[in-house]
Parts: sequence; structure tokens; C-alpha cells
Amino acid sequence: RSQTQNDYIREWLPHKEEFMKVLLELEAPPNPRNCISCGTEGLYRCADCLHQPMYCRDCCRMTHQHLLFHRVQHWNGEFFEESALHMTGTQLHLGHNRSACHSAPSHANGTGGPAQMNAREWEDFDDVPPNMRRPVRSKYLTIVNVTGVHFITMHWCQCEAAESLQVQLLQAKLFPATFEKPSMAFTFAVLDDFVRDNLECGTSGMNYYSKLRQVTSGVFPHLVPVIARQWRLLKLLKWNGFLGREKAPKKGDLGLFCATCLQPGINVDLAEDLDHWRYTCTLVMDGNFKAEHMHDRRPEDQVWLMDGRRYMVTDPEYRAYVKGTPHVKSACNNHKAINQANAQRGRLHSMGIGATACARHGCFYPHSVVDFQKGKRQLNMDYSLANALSYNMAGINHVLCFYDINCSYMTNLCKRVGNSTFIDIPNSMQIMLGIGIWHVHGHKQECYACHAPLFMQGAGWVDGEIIETLWSLLNVASTSARGMSSPHRQELLDFQMSDCNFMKMICMALSAKQRETWSYQEQVAFRDRMVDASAMDIFEVQMKKAPTVHAIELELLNNIPPSGVHRGMGSWLAHGLRLEEVAITLRIDRHNVSANAPELKRLAFARRKECLLSERSGFIADSAIYIGLQQEPGVDLNPINEGENEIPDGSSMSDRYLLDADDPNGSSDEMLAADTTDLGGITMLLLPSNLGIDAFHSSNLGRLHDMELRLRIGQANDALNGLRLALVDKAVIFQNVVRHSKSYSMKTRAWDAIHTINGAVRKQAAIYKQCRKAMVVLGASAETLTRYQQLQTTDLTVTTAVINQNAHPHRASNLPWFWSIDVPTDMESITWMSEFYQTHWLRAKAVQDHWSEEEELLTAEFQWTINFFNHRAIQWRTRRAQSAELGASCYAARQIAVYERLSEH
Repeated sequence: RSQTQNDYIREWLPHKEEFMKVLLELEAPPNPRNCISCGTEGLYRCADCLHQPMYCRDCCRMTHQHLLFHRVQHWNGEFFEESALHMTGTQLHLGHNRSACHSAPSHANGTGGPAQMNAREWEDFDDVPPNMRRPVRSKYLTIVNVTGVHFITMHWCQCEAAESLQVQLLQAKLFPATFEKPSMAFTFAVLDDFVRDNLECGTSGMNYYSKLRQVTSGVFPHLVPVIARQWRLLKLLKWNGFLGREKAPKKGDLGLFCATCLQPGINVDLAEDLDHWRYTCTLVMDGNFKAEHMHDRRPEDQVWLMDGRRYMVTDPEYRAYVKGTPHVKSACNNHKAINQANAQRGRLHSMGIGATACARHGCFYPHSVVDFQKGKRQLNMDYSLANALSYNMAGINHVLCFYDINCSYMTNLCKRVGNSTFIDIPNSMQIMLGIGIWHVHGHKQECYACHAPLFMQGAGWVDGEIIETLWSLLNVASTSARGMSSPHRQELLDFQMSDCNFMKMICMALSAKQRETWSYQEQVAFRDRMVDASAMDIFEVQMKKAPTVHAIELELLNNIPPSGVHRGMGSWLAHGLRLEEVAITLRIDRHNVSANAPELKRLAFARRKECLLSERSGFIADSAIYIGLQQEPGVDLNPINEGENEIPDGSSMSDRYLLDADDPNGSSDEMLAADTTDLGGITMLLLPSNLGIDAFHSSNLGRLHDMELRLRIGQANDALNGLRLALVDKAVIFQNVVRHSKSYSMKTRAWDAIHTINGAVRKQAAIYKQCRKAMVVLGASAETLTRYQQLQTTDLTVTTAVINQNAHPHRASNLPWFWSIDVPTDMESITWMSEFYQTHWLRAKAVQDHWSEEEELLTAEFQWTINFFNHRAIQWRTRRAQSAELGASCYAARQIAVYERLSEH
């Protein structure tokens, strides 16, 4: 049952006393305190056995002869104190299936045995707890296990044909700390546990050993990472099939690469047409300045166990390349991340690392990770890219490479590589340069269309930034690796990258996104196209033509009215809507005509108001003819809109502008919400939407109701069209005037134009708001109200798709909803409106094309992944057939089963 943590605690609280009682009972011995085996008095109990059974000394020794690392407790008459199995006489026998060797006299030291150790040399014997007291007058081995540190009396086989002590320890799954007279060993279990802790939690050797010291006591933390290095090497050789000495791993052989990316000869047949766009290799490069490394204290005394065999490049060859390659300064050289890293260059051996990974799945390329000596220089990334392009690339001629500064990096790449004697890129390989969707918005405007992944064939649906997500995983170990020796740091980072690639490999089949809904819509469209051609509209960007209020008025006039309906009723309603728009405009303009305004301005406003009152009087006189109602002067018959004169949610239509010349949505103007408070003497008009149904007594109510709703839809279309035109005007003025203004006067005039446009936006937004409110009162259908939505703040901001590629959100963005409600005059009103729609249509088409590419790539990648697993299974079958040892054959069989299960999955 799924429960929250708080629910569980509340359920547990009534049982708290019961839990505490049981815990205290466990501190006391059972009654009677008898040995579970022989029935005599029990003195020992095992803390790691189920139910913690009691044993006598002899039974405890016999029961734990093969459980040497269990922790036992001794009853001293008052309480249980920590003890050790060696105090019961338990011994470790190597060889002869854990039985004693008769060739080894009990009193002999034996050559190659453990060195005699005096416990007093290590710590004060009187202060050592009983469980940490070393065996006296016998040879013992200090063994580190996940349960702590144990001191075990040891006897090894000394028969004439016996293996060496080191081999006997390994056969018992004990890794010796030294190879001459070993006195300490680590269990395979503790080494695996440390590697997992280090991998997942970034635990250092010192911290891990401190955890073990919470259980026991010891002074050997420096040996934990040393043994872990050897353990990692052995595990890697085993995992990758290097089970004997006949074959040594080459560069990158111990690194696991992406199972899904195309690798000719492994998961792609070399006979395929590799020039097809589907076989484009997509990769991404980047640097990580968190993976710093301090100078080695003894650089001349280093032992490299797997230099260049995994993901980081071979150290001597790379240092020779860096030393022999001149640095060419890039045009893009003032980067904040690089400048911050350069500030600490003097005390660091490496300022970070650079890597190349597959851009679709985020797997590191083997033998392509490099160190940065003086920031992220081009020569460092050249070495990484060249090594990545040489890894399983036979026959690949098309490469799509993403890099955050590719526009300058790729300019002279061929020249730099051609002049180098250390690296090489085939001349037949065509590299298309791309910039990640996040970084491209920091570049020049023309970089967006040239280098954004949205406009590159063969890229599929990628963002070119996946390597950024890998650094957070790698940085878990980067902190602890900062002060390590160079070989140890390389091995630790390699192991982290290997685990990252491995986890992606086993989860690859689950990572493909399912698109059943879109596929179903596609099937329905193809099925219904013969009956309803509009079913195919899902494949196009929807730009439906919406009728204007004039078109609807003309249609009403041309239609023959039914009996009992006055001719001209449609024009009378349209006249009322126009008067309402004039009133809204006057209410907004009233804020610009204060008592201190010039006299001529106040006079012009008064004349406009008087003209509105005059036309309103004529409209009211006609209302007696059309609806049989009269309105007394000064009486507002507006029960529907009562109390709603002020816009309740100003934030939904506000657009407070900042005084920023680079922000097309910036201005010092007030919010876009219109003030709908009534002007003196101007009351609401006698329209069905203003009066309400109950106020009508005319038999033409239903007809009038329907006619106004149709006219309101046309009015909404006109208002939205005005919004679009004003916003496009604003965008063009910002691009062509505001941002290029050199003088104060030019900028002032430009901002005056922006303020004028802001006024137009406010007016159209207020008209639309009043119009939609009327549509709700008139009982518009849910479909109509869904089409004509409420305006939000974000809807009224300027989209800069035409004027500034970098300011526009990337491919996942869409225009506000009202841009898809087109009117016949829209494309003809302003020349740049056509370009505005064209830009967004082309982008929508590019998105559609990339989804088509993604579907084709996913289909191919499924097969490539299966081919990769089958290839690995065949490799292990070959190794099994060639193996002469039973253990190697069994391990190969297990690997075959693993890859067959992955392939089936």
C-alpha cells in the first residue's frame, strides 16, 4: 500500500512502546540461556544471524567455520559485549576445501607467510576492546570486510604442488594488500561495495574506511584506494573479455560505447548505403571546468594501470601533442567560464576536461576525453574530436558536430588538423557544424538559422546540449579526484564515464518516446480523407479565415429577413457595436486628457464625446422600432455588466514595460488593461448582451440574440486582427528604428511611436474583452468560447521571430492562440505580415520534418541496438569457444545470457 511518510509515522506512533520493549528485550539473554546446538550454557550470540541464536564456545566455532566475517557478542555475566570469532578458536584454512593442510606444521612460520605483527606496536593493548585484540602466539591475517575489520588466524596449504599464498588468498576471494608476506587482505565484497559507493556517492577511500571504523577500529585507510585501483583494472579486463595474457587492450578497448549509435561493422552492415542521411554520425563536444586536478606531489613516481585504454586519452602522447602544437587564439575568447578557470591556472595541473559524446544519447566516446592545461583551447578539442572520429567510423562520410562556439571553432579546423603530425581526420568526411539550442541564442542573429539543430537534416529531434547533463554525474567524483595522482584520477573518471554509458545501454530500449496519439490521428486522417478532405488539415499549419464584422453585416443585409423581423436590424446592431468601440476608445483616451492638458486637446476630446452622445441618442430612438424598448435619459439598464466596469484581473491583460531599448516589450506606459468606467452621460447601449434576456418583450428576441452573437464574433476577429497588426508594427519599429537610433532625438521619436502603438494595443484588447464578455452573456457555444479565449499578459507581448532570432524561445515555442485566427485582409494589410507568417510556418514545417526524421531514426536505432547486443553475444561465444579454462568459459556463458536478454528486451 502506497503511503506518505507522515501517514506511516502516524500509524507507527501507537506501537512505539511495543517497538521499544522488543529492542530492550534483545539486550538481555534468552531464558533459559542455552546453546541452540548442544543445550549447554550459551556464552556467545551472533549479531549477523537471524534471531541472534546463542552458542557455547565450541558450537560457535564449528557453526561459523565458513562464516568468518560474522560479528559475535559475548555474555560477560551482566551484558553482551563485542567479541570476535578468533576468540572462539575459529581459523581460516586455505586450500583443501577449507580443511587443514597436513603438510603444514602448526608451529612452522613457512616461507612467504604473513609477517609477525606485535599488537603493541599499533595501539595500547589495554585500551583495545576485546573484539579488536589480535590473536596471541599465532599467525593471523587482518581482513577488511563490509562488516568491519577482522583478525583471523590463518593456515595456508604448504603442499609441494600448492599455489603461492597470494593465489590461495584470491581463490578464497581475498585480495592481498601486499605481495611479500601479506598480512592484510580485502574481501571482494568490500571492494565491490567501495566501488559502488565511490561511483554513486563520490565517497573517498578515507571516508569509506571511516564508515568501517564506526563498527571496528583500524589504521589502514591509505590502502583502500590503492587496492581499489587494482580491483577496477581486474574487473574491467574481465568485463571486456581480456581473460588471458595473449592479447593486451588497445586504446579505448576497455571503454563501452553507445549501443544505439551507428557503428559500421558492429551494428550496421558495411554493405548499407552509408551516404544516406540516416547514417549521419551526430556528436557533441564540450568542456567541464569542475573536473580540476592539482599538481602531483611526485610526478616522476607514477604507476599507470590503464592509460588511454578507456575514455581519457593516453597521457604521454597527449602531452607530446600539446607541446608540439602551436596555440591559435580563437576569435571567441572572452568567455566567463574560461576566464574564471584561468584565474586559478597557476596552482592546477589541469583546469578541467574536454570530451566528445554522441549527441542523441549522451554516451562518451572512448579515448576522447582530454585535460585542459590553459583553458579550453582549440588544440585540446581538436585532439578530442579527431580521436572520436576515428572510433568505429569506417565508411561514415557525414558527421554532424555540435559545439557551443562552432561558428569560430570550425573555421580553420581542416587547416589545423592538416598541419598536425599527431591527429588526422579523413578528407572524405564532411562535417556539418551545429550549435546547441541553448548556446545558439547567445550568438549573432545569423547563427540561429545557420547552426541551430532545428534546421539540419539528419539531426532528428536533438537539442545539441545533452553533454551538459553528463557533467553533473561526473562531478560527483570530480571533487574527490582533485587531489589524487594523475593515474588514479584518470581511472576514477574513466570508471564514472563507463558506468554512465553502461546505465544508458541497459535502459536504451525504454528511452524511446511513444507517440501513439499522433499516429492514431494520422491513421484517422488517411481513413477519412475520401469522405472529408478537411481531415488532412492536421498535416498543415492551421490558418483559418475568420469573417469580419462588415462581412457579417453584409450577409445579414443580403439575406431576406423572416416575417415579423424589421429590415435593417443587422445594421442597427452593427451601429451599436461601433458606438461601443468609440466609447471604449474615449474611456482610454480620457487618461491623456487631464485638467492640466492644453485647451485645444480638451476641446477635441469634448467634441468627440458630444458626437458620441448625439449618435447614441439616435441609436436609442431606433431601439423603440427594433426591440420595442425605450431608455430614459441617465438610466443605465445594465444588470449583466453591473459591478464589472473595472477589469477584475488586471494582470491578465497588463503589459508593464521596462525602459530597455533592447526589450521589444519594454515601455514606461501603463498597463494594457482598459479603464471601462463610464464617462459622464454615456450609459450602456440597449443591446441584448447589455440588457439580458429578461429585459426583452419583443417577439424578435431570438432572432436579435443570434444576430448580435454573429456580429460579436466578427467584432472579435477585427479586434484580434488589430492586435496582430499593432504587435508586428511594434516588432519592426524596434528592429529598424529603436535599436539603431544613434541620437537622443531619434530614440525619443522612436519611443513615441512605440507608445502610440501601445495605446492601439490597449484599445483592441479592451474591445476584445468587452466583446468576449458579451459572447458569454449571449450563450455562445463551448466551441466558440474555446476558439476565442481570454487574453493573457504573455499573449500581448511581441514575438521576435522576425526581428531577433536569439530573443525568441526555441523550437518548442508557439505563437499565441489568436495568431492562427486569420482574416482576409490580414496578409494584405502590411507587407511584413506575410513574412511574419512565413517564418513561423517554415519553422512549424521544420519541426514536422524533424519529427519525421526522428521516427525514421528511432526505427533504425531499435535495429542497431539489437544488432549491437547480438554482436556482443557473438563475441562472447567466440571467447567461450577459445577458452581453455572452465572459469573463463562459465563467465563467457553468463555474458552471452546477459546480452541475449538485452537483445530480447
